[in-house]
Amino acid sequence: MHKLSSRAPRLRPSAAKRYTASALAGAAVGGALLFGVLSSAVFARASISADTFRQLDLFGEVFEQVHENYVTDPEDGELIKGAINGMLNTLDPHSSYLTAEDFQTMQEQTRGTFAGLGIQIVMDNEGDDKGYVKIVAPIEDTPADRAGILTNDLIVEIDGEAVLGMTIDEAISKLKGEKGTKVDIKILRDRDAEPFELTIVRDIVTVQAVRWRAEKDFAYIRIATFSEQADAGVKKAIKKLSKEIPGGPKGLILDLRSNPGGLLDQAVAVSDIFLEGGEIVSTRGRRPRDTLREMGTPGDKLNGKPVIVLINGGSASASEIVAGALQDRNRALLLGTKSFGKGSVQTVIPLQNGLQGALRLTTARYYTPSGRSIQALGIDPDIAMPVVYPGQDESAARRAERDLPGALDVKEDAVVEAAADTDESDDDAAPAVEPFECPFEEDGETPRDCQLERAVEILTDATAYRQLLADAGVARQ
Repeated sequence: MHKLSSRAPRLRPSAAKRYTASALAGAAVGGALLFGVLSSAVFARASISADTFRQLDLFGEVFEQVHENYVTDPEDGELIKGAINGMLNTLDPHSSYLTAEDFQTMQEQTRGTFAGLGIQIVMDNEGDDKGYVKIVAPIEDTPADRAGILTNDLIVEIDGEAVLGMTIDEAISKLKGEKGTKVDIKILRDRDAEPFELTIVRDIVTVQAVRWRAEKDFAYIRIATFSEQADAGVKKAIKKLSKEIPGGPKGLILDLRSNPGGLLDQAVAVSDIFLEGGEIVSTRGRRPRDTLREMGTPGDKLNGKPVIVLINGGSASASEIVAGALQDRNRALLLGTKSFGKGSVQTVIPLQNGLQGALRLTTARYYTPSGRSIQALGIDPDIAMPVVYPGQDESAARRAERDLPGALDVKEDAVVEAAADTDESDDDAAPAVEPFECPFEEDGETPRDCQLERAVEILTDATAYRQLLADAGVARQ
């Protein structure tokens, strides 16, 4: 989950980028004479206090003692990497250091084409899953997706080597490889069961950001990720479906379920497709340069036709910007379950023009047009529709931003209260309604998409749609 921004960065003009989702951690710098370099090149600022300089002097002394006296000869680069990661880990879950290799991978993923398995991963630094590679989501139609890897699976072994004890960088390097090569992994899904083995053949992963099709007289557009292709993909989909559906689509279903986010400028551009100008999102940071309002341009590409947006607990970051903008502007009905709740913006700052990687730093929170902060709160749908399938007693629990260690705007007492309220029954939080029992298709195995079916049902009755939209607007006031 690694994404950019809409404005020319101000920390390093023409270099830094602003993202709305989290990135893989990494690090690689090196060299001795650390404190001298830090103090002269980085910290010679009027805003740095004398006490801070004393702390840096302490760090330099510790580094020197380890370098000179540790039982084995330590690698200075690894010491620096650990120090950088330790510093950033005290901030929030989305600030991290990227090695030059990780920075390049992030840029490739943003463009939508790269080599690998096709998974988005994290490594928890506390909790029961600490130290293992956790699957955030498999990317659609990739080797990992076709192999059946699921969200929240843990990779516990790679090519016979235990993951526990590896850094996330080391795990990534072992998972990566040339097209056509194989990797053997062990997956832990049920935490009370034994892991199972999978062999996956690496391939070129091309992420198709946007997919579309006709659903009766309506356009169905799914955005899998807000890569550089998202805005153009949605416009292309509308153009194609306008020709495919006789008389053009009577409305649109925009599917943002399990979309982990992406580029801030793409979220703004996609929102702008459906709005007649006005504010789309604002960002507010500690410094004035990180505070801005993103405005749309005149021209609704659907000419006011009805829109329903599907969201769930996997809809995060850029997805929440789009959903929040269309909801606040009363342009669309939201259907599904509460979104993830990631409302922070990361600025990616290349270090030495990217030769030494990049710093990914949380610099602002974002707010919907009405001034709502999404951080740790998420977006509630207008029509709550948690779903269960045959054999399930309750909707599958899904981790949210508020559950991440060190997440912004989360107090310990609030987490305890939220956990008590959920009763462990919703997709993401306690549902306002009982879960909808959704059957399988005729084959008895394929789950039906009952949320999509409900969206089509609502759009089919134009009067009912307008009434629901009006009611939702009143309820939010």
